[in-house]
Amino acid sequence: MPLHPGAQNVLDLIAEAGRPPFEQLSVAEARDAYRNSRKALQPEPIDIAEVRDLSIPGPDGEIPLRLYRGRPLDETGPQPVLVFFHGGGWVIGDLESHDTICRELAHRAAITVISVDYRLAPEHRFPAAVVDSVAATGWIADNAAELGVDAARLAVGGDSAGGNLAAAVALDARDNSGPPIRLQVLIYPVTDFDIHTKSYQEMSDNPPVRRDTMIWFMDHYVPRHEDRTDWRAAPLRATDHTNLPPAFVLTAGYDPLCDEGQAYAAALDAARVPCRHVCYDGQIHGFLNMGRVNPQTSEALDEIAAALRDGLVG
Repeated sequence: MPLHPGAQNVLDLIAEAGRPPFEQLSVAEARDAYRNSRKALQPEPIDIAEVRDLSIPGPDGEIPLRLYRGRPLDETGPQPVLVFFHGGGWVIGDLESHDTICRELAHRAAITVISVDYRLAPEHRFPAAVVDSVAATGWIADNAAELGVDAARLAVGGDSAGGNLAAAVALDARDNSGPPIRLQVLIYPVTDFDIHTKSYQEMSDNPPVRRDTMIWFMDHYVPRHEDRTDWRAAPLRATDHTNLPPAFVLTAGYDPLCDEGQAYAAALDAARVPCRHVCYDGQIHGFLNMGRVNPQTSEALDEIAAALRDGLVG
């Protein structure tokens, strides 16, 4: 399928800006570049019923959160909640980089979204991000009443590295008596550390996330190669995918990560876990953060919101 015109708009902007790929920058420079890209690629954040920052105790220090309420709390009681983990290769990204996505999902699905600002590599390497994500999900479930959310209608989700963390949280909750999770939303997720898949080969030089970019992220987050088969880093490598929460998996056709997202959906399906996989064939990695210039972003957000409503509300 040809590249979607909205995706081409993004690639044209990247070429015009002349920004070096992340792997040619320092970590600090990469974080600044990612943060600054919001102005060019993301629409203005919408107003919603409530947005507030929180800070919770974690196993290794405070974990910042941000709560988004798509509609006001009212007499209908506590709201379904999505615990969201941002993308950025476990190295870049934060609450601000995904503020627009969280606002949109809270609004479109009419739920509460709580975004987790887990620790980043290389300052905090694997499994720090997983530890924080598991801890935050457990804390949200344990404090659901005070937050105005329903622990019995809890989803986990995220994009790219955040999808990786959401899948790991779902596996951990199943195996270690974690909170019941109703749905996992995995948006072009990292599920393995195999850089030899067909999509990696065919899209190796395709911005904004090239093969070398992913290697740079991996080397910062999981420098020990023996750790890269640990299911907490590579959920596809888990020996058992049965009895996991139903899943919505979204992939992009012009993305090196496309095959591993598809493989994870297939693994869930083989394990008889209800799973819906949608591939946006003409899109590039990260397109949910590109709504200012990529009109298909809104279509995808609507589709994710529908999956959240079906899984948590319906």
